[in-house]
Amino acid sequence: MFDIDRWQEIWITITRNKMRSVLTAFGVFWGIFMLVVMSGAGYGLQNGVLAGVEGFAENSAYFFSNVTTEAYKGFRKGRYWNLRNNDMDMLAAQVPEIKYISPILFGGRSDNNTVRGDKYGTYYIKGLNPMYNFIEPQSMIYGRYLNEVDIRDKRKVCVIGKKVYDEMFQGTGNPLGHLLKINGIYYQIIGVNEPVTEINIGGNSNESIILPYTVMQQTYNRGDIVDCIALTLYDEARVSDYEDQIKNLLKARHSISPTDPMAVQSMNVEKQFRMFSMLFLGISALIWIVGLGTLLAGVVGVSNIMMVTVRERTKEIGIRRALGAKPKTILTQIMSESLVLTALAGFFGLAFGVGILSMVDNVLSANMSKDTFFQHPQIPFYIAVIAAFVLLICGLLAGVIPAWRALQIKAIDAIREE
Repeated sequence: MFDIDRWQEIWITITRNKMRSVLTAFGVFWGIFMLVVMSGAGYGLQNGVLAGVEGFAENSAYFFSNVTTEAYKGFRKGRYWNLRNNDMDMLAAQVPEIKYISPILFGGRSDNNTVRGDKYGTYYIKGLNPMYNFIEPQSMIYGRYLNEVDIRDKRKVCVIGKKVYDEMFQGTGNPLGHLLKINGIYYQIIGVNEPVTEINIGGNSNESIILPYTVMQQTYNRGDIVDCIALTLYDEARVSDYEDQIKNLLKARHSISPTDPMAVQSMNVEKQFRMFSMLFLGISALIWIVGLGTLLAGVVGVSNIMMVTVRERTKEIGIRRALGAKPKTILTQIMSESLVLTALAGFFGLAFGVGILSMVDNVLSANMSKDTFFQHPQIPFYIAVIAAFVLLICGLLAGVIPAWRALQIKAIDAIREE
């Protein structure tokens, strides 16, 4: 039941020495404020970094061929070998967990390798298949991405990046159906793409021209050689668990020693994403350690001020004990005062911190560019709830020692001291 007299007494006690209470409350205010602001900053950094890789297939890996470092089956070490088209068929058959698989051919970036009329440009040339759009997704501005018919019929078509379109067409009109001369051969434009993610393999997608890999093999006289195999697994299978198996399959197929550590190279994207997760987990833990340490300093100040209050009220507490006040009543009063002081300061700090983060978010949102690495520095609701819960617990703990000290006061000693 709400006891208005008790709460009036608590408020009078807190305001009895205003300056002392304000300075003590500021320690709690600053502690919770720093916790909120640092948490918001950590989430802002995390949001900015993850926004740059959003959309990329996390559970994916890339495999490359490299020089052998061990002799095997009559082959000397130092032999160079190549990945080939049928390696993809073999992997798809031997590893049913593979969801998408695509070859990658890199055509280099020679000077002025692309021509349209009197316009020249230097761009990355890549040979891919339609599945690669599920690994490194692209947003289509005009037209479509590659399809299986382009691959099967070896159509001389291309998908160009937005920067290629802007420079070759200067942003005027629909480019579909127009021809580009790429390394001396004409290709028809079927689409204009823009990357969804900031991760770019083999060059920025905005500055790239994508060809069907079968066409690129034919026109570049590459036979069935591919430079890289990209693949992603179904969600229930981690690519890290299959990375060595895939390497061993490729080694066995190309007569490479199973113990050769360098012949098959890989880039495990899942490991990179896991490193990001561990990094942000470490940052979050550090923020909470620093924030809670600052809050603890403020709580110690509250405990000290309550100890002083108890000492000043020795006679009052002794008389109340003499008149029959129960220990529970004294304990509740002291701990309530501590809780109110801590809660008031803490919730002001929480509200002020959230307000500052909201202002910063509004400023950043108004001036945000695609390359911004710090975005939406807000704390999730559950973090605010946890902070409030921690605050209340600290408020109660701050009153434990002063309350225990108050219970040790005897009526006769209090009167004699006075």
